[in-house]
Amino acid sequence: DAAVAATARFLTRWSVPALHVALGLVFLGFGVLKFFPGASPAESIAARTVETLTFGLVGGTAAVLFTALLETFIGLTLLTGRLLRAGLVALAVAMAGILSPIVLFAGELFGHGMTLLGQYVLKDLVLVAGAAVVAAVALGARLKLDA
Repeated sequence: DAAVAATARFLTRWSVPALHVALGLVFLGFGVLKFFPGASPAESIAARTVETLTFGLVGGTAAVLFTALLETFIGLTLLTGRLLRAGLVALAVAMAGILSPIVLFAGELFGHGMTLLGQYVLKDLVLVAGAAVVAAVALGARLKLDA
C-alpha cells in the first residue's frame, strides 16, 4: 500500500536524525542540571556510582562534575555532529556508568517494589538502545527498505 511505503521511507530518512536530536537533548539537559547542586534528581546516584566504579578515587562533587561534563559533551556532539566519534566513545563510557546502578544498587532501587529512582535508572535501558542505533549508523550501518 502506498501509505505504508511512504511512511517507511519517511521513517527510514528521519528516525535516526530524530534519535540524534532526542538523545542529544536528553544528555545535554541531564548534564547541565548536574552543574547546579541539588537540581538533578540523579545527583546522588551519579556520585555514588562514580565513587564505586573508581574505587573511591573520585567521589562527591568531583564525581557529579565529571558526570555533568561527560553528559554535556555527549549531548553537544549528538546535536552538532562535531567530534561525533569522540562523543560515541564518551557515550560508551556513560552507558557503563548509567547501567551500573542496576547491578551495584539493585536492592536499594528495586528491593521492596519499584522505587522512583529505580524507574529513573531502568528507563536508561532506552537510552542504551538508542545509543546503540546512533553508534551503529555513525560507524557505517544503514537502514534499508525492503523492495
